[in-house]
Amino acid sequence: MTTVDTSAAPQPVAAPAPPGAEPTGAAPAAAEQGAPRPGRGRRARRVPTWLLRAASPVALVALWQVGSTTGAVPDRILPAPARILDGAGETLRDGSLVAALQVSSQRAVLGFALGAAVGLLLGLLVGSSRLADLVVDPPLQMLRTIPFLGLIPLFIVWFGIGETPKIGMVALGVSFPLYLNASAAIRQVDPKLLETAQVLRFSAWRRISVVVIPSVLPQVLVGLRQSLGVAWLALIVAERINADAGLGYLINNADQSMRMDLVVFGLILYALLGLSTDGAVRLLERWAVRWRPAVAR
Repeated sequence: MTTVDTSAAPQPVAAPAPPGAEPTGAAPAAAEQGAPRPGRGRRARRVPTWLLRAASPVALVALWQVGSTTGAVPDRILPAPARILDGAGETLRDGSLVAALQVSSQRAVLGFALGAAVGLLLGLLVGSSRLADLVVDPPLQMLRTIPFLGLIPLFIVWFGIGETPKIGMVALGVSFPLYLNASAAIRQVDPKLLETAQVLRFSAWRRISVVVIPSVLPQVLVGLRQSLGVAWLALIVAERINADAGLGYLINNADQSMRMDLVVFGLILYALLGLSTDGAVRLLERWAVRWRPAVAR
């Protein structure tokens, strides 16, 4: 019986592709090359962050103006944006706005510098020392819960009616957010990192610069943002202490003369100042903690 070797049998040959046609295996590769990558279209259509942030305030102002024009928002309750702009132009022309901004900015900067230094030092002390936590923290927590308005009479008796009580009230309000965040950040430093620095025989300065500062910086910057917001809130209260200049003085005069457009304009200025300082700290945060994974801020 004869055995046939099937392994040597000729294999079927694929039919040649017609002229001009691409090989079958090249079609998916070509399609893959020509197709847009998954992330490319999304990045190309991405809306800028600043535009998204500005969209909702612009829409609110537009609705506000429409409501004022149609009478849905009475002028005696809330002046129209157009009327507020007219009042702003009036204060800009007579120079009162520039003078008020200079005085208020100086008070805010001095009060913030003093309060930030005190709050940061106390926070680092309380966070790193159990004894300081037991002795210093209770009176600070009690002082933190006292309203600003309740302190105005005492500040007038202690410091008079000059610039000192105004700067002191801003400093007092600024110090607490930084104190709380700094003390909490010190307590949350990873002990394993400190042990590693000790094993590697880091000097005291290198231990602080390499381990402690990068660990506490993100939370301290959060406290800095909160402190800047409180600084402008405290300034509103402080400038009601017999002020003869500043944004608070401008708002008080407008209130007494029933110029609600100037009152609202002064409040909007406070909000814009707070927003601009917060944006500056956000930029500082992006640079200072750029070693962290990028997150949407």
